[in-house]
Amino acid sequence: MFKTLLLSLFVFFHFTIYSQIDTVNLVSWNIRDFGKTKSSDELEKIAEIVRNTDILAIQEVVAGYGGAQAVAKLSDILNRKGSKWDYVISNPTNSSKYVTERYAFIWKTKNIKIKNRGWLLDELNTQIDREPFLLDFYLNKEKFTVINFHSRPYDKNPEDEIKALSSFITDSLKTPLIIAGDFNVDEKESVFDLLKSKDYNSTISNQRTTLKKTCKRGKYLNYPIDNIFYSGDVKKIDGGVIDFVKLCDRLEQARKLSDHLPVFLRFGLK
Repeated sequence: MFKTLLLSLFVFFHFTIYSQIDTVNLVSWNIRDFGKTKSSDELEKIAEIVRNTDILAIQEVVAGYGGAQAVAKLSDILNRKGSKWDYVISNPTNSSKYVTERYAFIWKTKNIKIKNRGWLLDELNTQIDREPFLLDFYLNKEKFTVINFHSRPYDKNPEDEIKALSSFITDSLKTPLIIAGDFNVDEKESVFDLLKSKDYNSTISNQRTTLKKTCKRGKYLNYPIDNIFYSGDVKKIDGGVIDFVKLCDRLEQARKLSDHLPVFLRFGLK
């Protein structure tokens, strides 16, 4: 009886320890016009691209019902690929009619937990057209926060939004923090100096992330504007873009999914 009990305890603790993970794969993706225009086949292709991640942060979810429905459908497709996923969708941003969007997170529930459903940063809704969406996650009971952000277009002064967000973060948020999104500004620009001075780093550098409309001489990438920034208490293990195009003759079909490439960060907590 005693030996059986010891064996049971060993199996339990062995499974508990080794079933936990100490790293997270996060993907940030501006999926253009993510709503009812996405077909089941396109959602299936998106799911194949992100199925090996742990957390997916989506920008440009359509504000109406079609956006929430597309997120739910994508989560359902992922659920049928061997892992259990959950999702949250933000309220529509406090924006003008043709600017307002939603944000979404989809994540594997085995090791990643939440205690709330996140919130839009209303403190910034007068300074940022699409105020960011914040959600706290837990890895092995350790908390880290992800902010999902889509700035205004490059010709409408996204720099002011980035400054406002940077000031809010450095003044108000202290937990391990990740900012995932489409910044519409290259990370090398001086507008990111405040974050960098506070020990934030960018996941990628000098990496173009948007897709051209046409491909010439094998070149189909355009602007380096998508990124993931992380605080000093987040340990980067790997990072880059997921290039689902690769060949010129795939560009037209790829753009039906999005005109942006996903950015990924694999990290642990220090």
